[in-house]
Amino acid sequence: MDTHKPQHAVPPSLGVKVACVLLAGALFPVAGSAEESGTEPAAAAVRTHMSEALRESVTRVVVLPTSTPAEQGVAGTYDKETKGLVGGALEGSQKGRGVGMDVGGIPVNVPFPILTLPGAIFGGLSEMSKEQIQEFRDTLTEELADAASQPLSNDALASNVFWNIRDLPQVDARVFALTTPIPEDTEAVLYVAMKDMTIDVQKDEAVITTTASAALRRTSDGQYMYQRDVSYQDRDTLGNWTKDDSAAWKNYANFARHYIGQEISAEVFDRVDIPHELTPEKSDTVSPVKKNVWQGMTKSMTPTFAWTFSLTGDGAAYPWADKITADNISYDIEIYDLYRPVYAQQNIRRKEHTPEVPLPDCGQYRWTVRPVYHVDDAVYYGEWMRKSPPGTPGNGNVGRAASEVPAYLQDFAVVDVKCGRR
Repeated sequence: MDTHKPQHAVPPSLGVKVACVLLAGALFPVAGSAEESGTEPAAAAVRTHMSEALRESVTRVVVLPTSTPAEQGVAGTYDKETKGLVGGALEGSQKGRGVGMDVGGIPVNVPFPILTLPGAIFGGLSEMSKEQIQEFRDTLTEELADAASQPLSNDALASNVFWNIRDLPQVDARVFALTTPIPEDTEAVLYVAMKDMTIDVQKDEAVITTTASAALRRTSDGQYMYQRDVSYQDRDTLGNWTKDDSAAWKNYANFARHYIGQEISAEVFDRVDIPHELTPEKSDTVSPVKKNVWQGMTKSMTPTFAWTFSLTGDGAAYPWADKITADNISYDIEIYDLYRPVYAQQNIRRKEHTPEVPLPDCGQYRWTVRPVYHVDDAVYYGEWMRKSPPGTPGNGNVGRAASEVPAYLQDFAVVDVKCGRR
């Protein structure tokens, strides 16, 4: 009998979606499933999709902001007291452990309160001054120590994953704190947690990689149905990471959580791999630059974003795919400046969209759309539009300079709004 007082579920928090290197993930098989068979982790730099059979077997899921338990049952309620959610900190509200090491003559000991496995700064400092690396270390130490206010925490990630899947009619999803009893009719628990962070100093640049883990565990028998690590990486000079009150780092953290949360929910629940072509198109207010439809120009603060879409395969892996028609496809659109999402709209029925409000300012915006299939009272999402072919990580997963363009935005379509000087 559970004697612990239930706590409120994790409050929803708005997140941004991010990208970076999608490292090789580990897929663990379900007994009797040919698609997930094998005993060795699958190493591949491409996106994967859980099988339809597994997805259909889970309709009621609880998202928990923690790594998978070692010896703890998941059916019913927890039989052991667990630490509460305080920013998803290591061991609850504990400040975290540091990894001590000497890099270029400078002791490095950075606490990572958000991580199960504390990260470390490593790499060569042959061309960097001790003062620069000291400033970089101190800045990130201060930021990461404030786990309650920064986005790279287990509860923030769990909230992102939940909000990505909550509107799927075929899934009844909830997000709980660790001490909240799990309902008896829960079919599976999705554990999500920040796992590791590395900061690799390469001459005058620092490459930051954040990795999170996701594991879907069936409550009836404790079987792991799916496990995956997802990573986001960006790079920049040490000076750019720390200038303007660490603006580039803060943007990185937001985009990292956004991308990782999006990727976890997509792989486990909502993304399907139906072959298609999706590219930008000129409109009445957006003209391509040098005939390049991925680079547009407009003088309007409410430009019309247009695209072309066509199915290029039969989607044989999905029994319902032959029911897709032009009438049951809609689109989602997202528009970003270089720091945050500025506009999003769902359930667009035409292959164009004009924002209902003006864009915030003149300047450069990046945008993307994805197809949404409404079939048999269910909803499935296709890949977001990128320059890279659907189903591959592409440039959107590896940034070249975080202060110029965050990794998540690297290969989105671009529109420059030219409206004169103010």
